[in-house]
Amino acid sequence: MNARPKLSDTSPDVDVLLVGLGPVGAALANLLGRYGVQVLAIDRATEVFEKPRAIALDNDALRVLQLVGLSEDDFAKVAVPQVKYHSPLFGCFARINTARIIDGHPMLVTFHQPELEAALRRRLAAHSCVDVRLGVVLEGFVDEGGCVQATLRDSSGLRRQVRARYLIGADGASSLVRRALGLEFEGRTFAQDWLIVDALDVPMPIDHVEFICDPRRPTPRMCAPGGRQRWEFMLHPGEQASEMERPERVRALLAPWCKANEIHIERTAVYRFHAREVRRFSKGRCFLVGDAAHVTPPFAGQGLVAGLRDAANLAWKLAGVTRGHVDARILESYDQERRPHARKIIYLARFLGMLVMPRNRLVAFAVHGLIRALRLLPAGRTAFDDLKIKPPQLFDEGLFWRDRHARKLLAGSMLPQGWVRMGKGTAPQLSDDVLGLQWSLIGFGVDPAQHLAPELLSRWSRLDGKVWQWCHRGQAQHLAPTYRRLEALDENVLQRLVPVGWVAIVRPDRCVMAEGPVSAVESLLGRALQMLEPTDVQREAGQGGQFATIKYMAGGRTSH
Repeated sequence: MNARPKLSDTSPDVDVLLVGLGPVGAALANLLGRYGVQVLAIDRATEVFEKPRAIALDNDALRVLQLVGLSEDDFAKVAVPQVKYHSPLFGCFARINTARIIDGHPMLVTFHQPELEAALRRRLAAHSCVDVRLGVVLEGFVDEGGCVQATLRDSSGLRRQVRARYLIGADGASSLVRRALGLEFEGRTFAQDWLIVDALDVPMPIDHVEFICDPRRPTPRMCAPGGRQRWEFMLHPGEQASEMERPERVRALLAPWCKANEIHIERTAVYRFHAREVRRFSKGRCFLVGDAAHVTPPFAGQGLVAGLRDAANLAWKLAGVTRGHVDARILESYDQERRPHARKIIYLARFLGMLVMPRNRLVAFAVHGLIRALRLLPAGRTAFDDLKIKPPQLFDEGLFWRDRHARKLLAGSMLPQGWVRMGKGTAPQLSDDVLGLQWSLIGFGVDPAQHLAPELLSRWSRLDGKVWQWCHRGQAQHLAPTYRRLEALDENVLQRLVPVGWVAIVRPDRCVMAEGPVSAVESLLGRALQMLEPTDVQREAGQGGQFATIKYMAGGRTSH
């Protein structure tokens, strides 16, 4: 834990006050720390939460954790080859093939959340600019326009004032920050409670995920690291959590799957699922991420994934603004980009929830029968088996632009990750690790620098932008210097998606901002710089524009 930031009445003490240090908050703190942003991260709890919660991560989430700086072995994972849906009327009526590698990562893994949170917190120790304070509560804050002044209280009751350029609420579904901002949490709560059971030493464990879609008692079951198995049982009306968590009741529920007296029940918990989101993910100098902004039913395994996407989207924008590298207006794109995609994921989870928990046998017959019939058609089978119904991470609007005459990678989507090397004899690396945290101007088979005026290259460098040549394997002519050359070892980008002579401007979160032929690189880069470059005042201040002064307290909001 680092020294306390000095308090000041005239200037911000920290760049970012981060409230909440769960997995999303810890991931965001690590990303900001990698950029050198001064962060004060607080959490009311003093220990990692041990009860069962999220258990699934997809390739998008693993790619964000790669960007955070976690290595392959920092926490245990189990790759899931398939997800099955069973009906008492039709048997296995649907199946999702997840035995695939996307962007260098498994399509779906299960994990142990306390282990991931511990790894993220250990990683924070590497960032001297991140100050972690546990057992600290946010009591209220004032958005003064130029900064946010917050009142904090520690476990001894001591209060202190902290001034931050920006405040982030990563404080979960019951977010105090969200409530203080007066942002309504819109959506619905499912009436059913669910009992979650994590068990060890289960004989004949499964290696996949299966949903028993029985209207009498829907029951998902899945494998997990450390020899764990998880069951989730939907409770009936009148079944109380205190009663259902009793060991004898838990073992009775497990009896159809195993000899319940011979296994070790590690943890149990009862949850009620929600599908909610706020109308705005930001307000003034305050931002919401993860469950503070949106909560998703677990049937798509996307709750934590969506929060990690928030962190990756917001971190580089705040870092660029606080360092004076980019215009503060880009912060508006956080809500613009993330909220529509989070809503689509909620809709997917609600659809899958309809499959998992039909209200009665008649609904089960209609819904499961329809899905089984659709899978008899090639298009229907592709939609389900290859998970084409999952919304891609593609923004509808935001900090990018599309030219309908130049669409190969598709601006607003993520640049695929592939294996590359910097030169012969060097070890292969995933391309995100080589590109780092900077902006990238990438020429595929060509060196963009050869087609740019020195003045544009200088402005790009001030933005912390780099220029790369992404070569096909063995390319020997017209090459950029080795230190900015990537030799592709697979076809994730070249030649599968783009031809030789194509260029792309790629954001630090790997979203493609713009693309086109190398002949248009000057106009592409010029337009990007116009959108990104801060005014001289913002560059010197490194803190963005001004907003109205608003006072927020834990119990509500008062405007000034």
